[in-house]
Amino acid sequence: MVETNDTGLKEKYLDLLANKYDNEEKVATEIMNLESILDLPKGTEHFVSDLHGEYQAFQHVLRNGSGNVRQKIAELFKGTLSDDEISDFAALVYYPEEKLQLVKNEFETKEALDDWYITTIHRMIDLIAHSSTKYTRSKLRKALPQQFVFIIEELLYKTDEDANKKTYYEKLVNQIITLGQADKLIIGLSYSTQRLVVNHLHVVGDIYDRGPEPDKIMDTLIDYHSLDIQWGNHDVLWIGAYAGSKVCLANILRICARYDNLNIIEDAYGINLRPLVNLAEKYYDDNPAFHPKVTSGDELSELENLQITKIHQAIAIIQFKLEAPIIKRRPFFEMEERLVLEKVDYDHDELTVYGNTYKLENTCFQTVDREDPTKLLPEEEEVINKLLLSIQQSEKLKRHMNFLMKKGSLYLKYNGNLLIHGCIPVDENGEMESMEIEGKTYNGRELLDKFEEYLRQSFSNKESTDDLATDIVWYLWTGKYSSLFGKRAMTTFERYFINDKASHKEEKNPYYYLREDVSMCRKMLEEFNLDPEQGRIINGHTPVKEIDGEDPIKANGKMLVIDGGFSKAYQKTTGIAGYTLLYNSFGMQLVAHQHFNTKEKVLRNGADALSVRRVVDEELERKKVRDTNIGVKLKEEIKSLKELLAYRYIQ
Repeated sequence: MVETNDTGLKEKYLDLLANKYDNEEKVATEIMNLESILDLPKGTEHFVSDLHGEYQAFQHVLRNGSGNVRQKIAELFKGTLSDDEISDFAALVYYPEEKLQLVKNEFETKEALDDWYITTIHRMIDLIAHSSTKYTRSKLRKALPQQFVFIIEELLYKTDEDANKKTYYEKLVNQIITLGQADKLIIGLSYSTQRLVVNHLHVVGDIYDRGPEPDKIMDTLIDYHSLDIQWGNHDVLWIGAYAGSKVCLANILRICARYDNLNIIEDAYGINLRPLVNLAEKYYDDNPAFHPKVTSGDELSELENLQITKIHQAIAIIQFKLEAPIIKRRPFFEMEERLVLEKVDYDHDELTVYGNTYKLENTCFQTVDREDPTKLLPEEEEVINKLLLSIQQSEKLKRHMNFLMKKGSLYLKYNGNLLIHGCIPVDENGEMESMEIEGKTYNGRELLDKFEEYLRQSFSNKESTDDLATDIVWYLWTGKYSSLFGKRAMTTFERYFINDKASHKEEKNPYYYLREDVSMCRKMLEEFNLDPEQGRIINGHTPVKEIDGEDPIKANGKMLVIDGGFSKAYQKTTGIAGYTLLYNSFGMQLVAHQHFNTKEKVLRNGADALSVRRVVDEELERKKVRDTNIGVKLKEEIKSLKELLAYRYIQ
């Protein structure tokens, strides 16, 4: 209930509550229900991060609950099924439609297939019962396929099986098969199991960029039963582009060109790239520095490679030009060194930046006016304006960005833990770094809150393309005090045009080595009003280089980093294909994933993409719902209901 000293307002609230609970018995029953729920074990939380468009690998991790599904099957059928049979059954639960087709092709007679159906349906019912032991019947019912709720509940709660109702249950299952409903029932039970083994999903940032199918990930998340999102730097870049930032738009186009993913723009979101293609064809030629990185295994034709290379150059130069006005009108961004086009010596092809002079190679400055290097050509300005209009008119992108805003935030305090994609900007001494915005200084939690305030303001005012809010969204992508970027400067220009790798170095915020320290993690938890004894910080953003021996569990378990490399672009340096985290009532487990090959291997061989589970921490006392964020809300509801009981029904 909303706390208020206004007696009249409180009475109005209680009157509204009484419309739902219109007699004493209903109020008392709901109080008893909620009080009982508080003593159930907390549901399993599933943490994923840095998905980067890798839809197939993400789908597998989501469907198997980072191994939770197979673990439930192994627990239930220990001693009755072999390891191969457990793997085969798990594959059915992960991918029921595809697995059913394979299974049905194996049987020569209808009788044999019917026997398999009977056995499998009973196993599925047993698995549902085993996976739902910590849920109320009401919550379980909501997770079941609605068209089969009556049948499933009859089989779940069967009684007197060996006497009066045995024939009834047998007839029920036989009729499911006879009427051709067995496949639909098994498919429905499979998805119900996936839903039951994970109560809530946390996506700790970076759904977009690098991989080929972020739009499919977004569609999956929109349909997911319970989740939240902590925005990553790449997500904010897409939000910024949709919110009206032309420089954010140029960045997402450049990254899509760089990783051969322009089909995301054209095919997935329906953005017309023809104006950009025409500009690129007019001014640019082949350039090895701008060849696309192909990670899918599909080779590009020479013509495709050349066209993407030209587009890549065209949008990169537009991006560098668009950055300059923002840097100049926002001196408190402290980014003067990034006025790179103005620092180029065009006669000698040299760049002087941060006190060093470097030779430039593979330059493509055909549209750069030496007298006014950051001025857009009329054609470039027309192209970026058309692209912005097109991206804001994409209904699919609108749906995805609205969902990101609805479910997302820069950080989240959940069940005593701090979830944040990037970092909390600090200096070398571990003090919170400050940034002055409109004459006021912010640091720590207040700075992140201010960043989010501006991001939401920009999103709600898409017509403004050069206001402070929109500029700050871009700053979140590239600024030195950004909690999402976490570095002192982004050296994109140098990486394209300078061979000397010393110029490419991007110095990380001290947060990234100070987070190894227990006392620093405790200090950051306190900054967000979390218990430093019980809380943990859960990070994404920086790939954990397990191949080099880096440990994702830092500061004695106070800091957990779960970006292990879903993105194929990172897997050569990380050595694995991503970390995920599970947190149930018994404690936390970190799961490392091997490279996900194909769904086909899982279906035919039961090959899963999991490796070692590591226990992060075991709870001394099993956590209950009352110890969670949901428990806090339930306690507030109980308080309101008790007030209603005293106000309306007990005289």
